Amino acid sequence: MRAVVVQNPGGPEAMELCEWPEPHAGPGELLVDIEFAGINFMDTKTRSLGTGSGRTPFVPGVEAAGRVAALGEGVDGYAVGDRVAWVFNYGSYAERIAVPANQVVPVPDDIPNDVAAATMMQGLTAHHFVHEAAPLDRGQTALVHAAAGGVGRFLIQLLKLRGVAVIGLVSREEKVSVAKEAGADHVLVSLDGDFVERVHALTNDEGVHAVFDGGGGTTFQSSIDVLRRSGTLVYYGPLMGDVPTVRMTDLPKSVKVTYAVFSDHIHTPELLRKYSADLFDKVRDGALKIDITRRYSLADATQAHIDIESRGTTGKLLFDTSL
Repeated sequence: MRAVVVQNPGGPEAMELCEWPEPHAGPGELLVDIEFAGINFMDTKTRSLGTGSGRTPFVPGVEAAGRVAALGEGVDGYAVGDRVAWVFNYGSYAERIAVPANQVVPVPDDIPNDVAAATMMQGLTAHHFVHEAAPLDRGQTALVHAAAGGVGRFLIQLLKLRGVAVIGLVSREEKVSVAKEAGADHVLVSLDGDFVERVHALTNDEGVHAVFDGGGGTTFQSSIDVLRRSGTLVYYGPLMGDVPTVRMTDLPKSVKVTYAVFSDHIHTPELLRKYSADLFDKVRDGALKIDITRRYSLADATQAHIDIESRGTTGKLLFDTSL
């Protein structure tokens, strides 16, 4: 089969489309023909730093959707031809993959596979932030960094469903309309941490109840500065920038800082299915719109990573294995 392979960690050019050994469904696994695979910023770090196991060569990618091609021993509840999706299963930049059956979710009949693949990582990440890390209520205000990006668009929509006022931050003027289309009440253009005064002006100098910041060390202090008393900074920046350090005594106004880890939200197969189904329900109802902005062939993996690392993209990027 064809797969995108990293022979040695490095830049986008480290990936190449190669013939790769065919996977087989072992006990408790499903063999899946991949139709669409999500392209995520964390994949660029995997490519440049290598997998956690240190093994090379390897196939990157952790998120995809497709059809079941074979069942391993002991698997029930699925049949050949069923559509499934998953997240955090390495090796998804490929035509086929063997995945544990308890780590996939069924894709409803009325949800296309490209939408399912585009929903899993960014949707479930935003779901965690909004429902557990900082569960804001109607009448409260949030600041969302990278508001035109994949996670940012999910955050805005899920926050608005809870009745939260949203201030979005984007890096370029042309992204303002994207964040507004997602539902942001106000959108500010900011390259670094130069948004503090403008956010205070929009909140009558009170600050926001929560900040969702994936910008790393360059924005960490400014995000702290725009929080109101007992506000929450939801930080998810280590994969997207320098990791800041802070002394507890430097935290003002009794603010809270949380490093929101995906696996803490979804730590059982039951929760994976429950939260995925909740997102699919919102997509079906039209309350959540999935913005797939670019599709690439597996042969275009290098360009896909160049594009996502440029920070010039908006919405969701996908590989389409039929291209």
